[in-house]
Amino acid sequence: MRSDEEADPVDVRLGARLAELRAAHGWSLGELAERSGVSRSTLSRAERAETSPTAALLNRLCAVYGRTMSQLLSEVEAEPAPVVPAGDQPVWHDRASGFARRSVSPPHPALRGELVEGRLTAGADLAYDRPPVAGLEQHIWVLEGALDVTEQGTEHHLAAGDCLRMRVWGPTRFRCTAAEGVRYLLAVVRP
Repeated sequence: MRSDEEADPVDVRLGARLAELRAAHGWSLGELAERSGVSRSTLSRAERAETSPTAALLNRLCAVYGRTMSQLLSEVEAEPAPVVPAGDQPVWHDRASGFARRSVSPPHPALRGELVEGRLTAGADLAYDRPPVAGLEQHIWVLEGALDVTEQGTEHHLAAGDCLRMRVWGPTRFRCTAAEGVRYLLAVVRP
């Protein structure tokens, strides 16, 4: 456990879920480390909720387990409801990168689409080395600020009101170019 603070309850449930997924596949920490490219010690600390996993780490694990980040996070949240009031929408923070992610859509494992609100602080730079699910469709609608998105080697400069639609097959990068940060809506559709 972190010495400076108590572990976040979501991180505790997330760590337990990550350990369950690894056990369900019959993998050791070493085998998962080879498949994901994440060190055994980092995986172990995340499973024990000694550290809050970063978005990049969760993305790598989602790729190995064949699920989106929203699917993984919804597995550690409460039972799905048809309506989630704004105040009850779970927010996950990657403090190391300046990324906050709000699950807007009520989670449901049988549905392919979901809405996520993303916020990046000024200068934040998120790089994903692979999609969590190959061929994932994403629509990024910038609500406030500006965002640079790189996919398949092409950089897109998005200002407030702009929307980018893409299918994710390889690495992507999200950079906040606005001094005040950026807030965007991400619509995700599993293939």
